[in-house]
Amino acid sequence: AFRLIRRLAHAAGITDADRVSPHSTRHTSITAALAAAAPLHEVQDFAGHADPRMTQRYNRARLNLTNSPAHRLGTYFGNAA
Repeated sequence: AFRLIRRLAHAAGITDADRVSPHSTRHTSITAALAAAAPLHEVQDFAGHADPRMTQRYNRARLNLTNSPAHRLGTYFGNAA
């Protein structure tokens, strides 16, 4: 599986294809499901995680400024005026 995924990454022209692994596809699947607004408990079940905190660790989108509650409040109050 590892060699196949790496070979497909190279064929697709993915930057840093040498770093792509089966775990990369797991990370991407979990992040994409959460970004698509799938409920955390469903993604947790999909990933086979016992603890939702582990599922959140895979969520790269949580690091985006626009997903920050402080940013959302600022936008809300900025538009309210």
